[in-house]
Amino acid sequence: MGLVVQKYGGSSVADAEGIKRVAKRIVEAKKNGNQVVVVVSAMGDTTDELIDLAEQVSPMPAGREFDMLLTAGERISMALLAMAIKNLGHEAQSFTGSQAGVITDSVHNKARIIDVTPGRIRTALDEGNIAIVAGFQGVSADKKDITTLGRGGSDTTAVALAAALDAEVCEIYTDVDGVFTADPRVVKKAKKIDWISFEDMLELAASGSKVLLHRCVEYARRYNIPIHVRSSFSGLQGTWVSSEPIGDKKVEQAIISGVAHDTSEAKITVVGVPDKPGEAAAIFRTIADAEINIDMVVQNVSAASTGLTDISFTLPKTEGRKAIDALEKNRSGIGFDSLRYDDQIGKISLVGAGMKTNPGVTAGFFEALSDAGVNIELISTSEIRISVVTRADDVPEAVRAVHTAFGLDSDSDEAVVYGGTGR
Repeated sequence: MGLVVQKYGGSSVADAEGIKRVAKRIVEAKKNGNQVVVVVSAMGDTTDELIDLAEQVSPMPAGREFDMLLTAGERISMALLAMAIKNLGHEAQSFTGSQAGVITDSVHNKARIIDVTPGRIRTALDEGNIAIVAGFQGVSADKKDITTLGRGGSDTTAVALAAALDAEVCEIYTDVDGVFTADPRVVKKAKKIDWISFEDMLELAASGSKVLLHRCVEYARRYNIPIHVRSSFSGLQGTWVSSEPIGDKKVEQAIISGVAHDTSEAKITVVGVPDKPGEAAAIFRTIADAEINIDMVVQNVSAASTGLTDISFTLPKTEGRKAIDALEKNRSGIGFDSLRYDDQIGKISLVGAGMKTNPGVTAGFFEALSDAGVNIELISTSEIRISVVTRADDVPEAVRAVHTAFGLDSDSDEAVVYGGTGR
């Protein structure tokens, strides 16, 4: 008997019919002889609705109470799903994140999992039950407060439980049939990928691909948990994410795995920074102390006449105001002239392990953007990724141009989006 962890996103359990459809799929996995643990997100747009409600009550809700509110969404869906499974003649028990043993740090709204102690889940499985766990949440190790893991936290919950329970696979069910070479909402001719390595998936996730979150893939790679990304709306085989191809069929590593884009970032330029040792360190220590993650960084060549330079970096739009305030507060200590903020940018990334041994990929990437009339503002590279920042309005056309230039287009419009959000 194998142990399978399944995760269902909000679009899969958006209404009563969706919950009943998911319940049938779970029962089928149980009938196939598996022990089944299910991680479930809040129904549809419940989380967004709760966030809107909180903002109507308080413009800056306290982190602890905000987490208390948001975890209500998953509690609703897990209880309803347990009821639907029992209605099909199988026993199911639902558990909150804390009851499931998901232990986190104490950072509210974006906590990180530090341990998983799934004693109650194992007991439920040993008794022949299906265990249903509320995703996206846990309990802090120090104060025992309820915490949430941030956007995409249910994926991370599922992989963490799969690792703790030594599961054979973690199945991530969403509203598309797998991982595609580009976002099917932008590129209608995107192709489904049968298998992709952890490394390529990490780069795609970090570059804006929303089908899997970066933390989830990182956790799976660390504990070598194969992920199977599938749609809960169809019976098609999805995409395997693992260190090596799954099964007897060997899948050759593609030169280019896909094109990702992200329009959720902003750019800050620190103008007039003295070009001397320690200045960049002071800037980014200020940002780090404000608990803000940054992405791309570019420093211009200093002007010989003034000895001053500009430093630009990208960060999530949601952290923009906090970063500006932190830098202004430390302006005298850093010694810059001014700050520029731009939230009308987009990032396009080309990802593929094969690019490090195939000359011409970089040239082809920039030629495709040039032919599409897209101007580049920032450039960042790794061994298996090239990323550029452009105007946000140019992103859709840029993604389609690069996708076509590297021969990634499908012969037919096979990329079906069954739901509305991709989560």
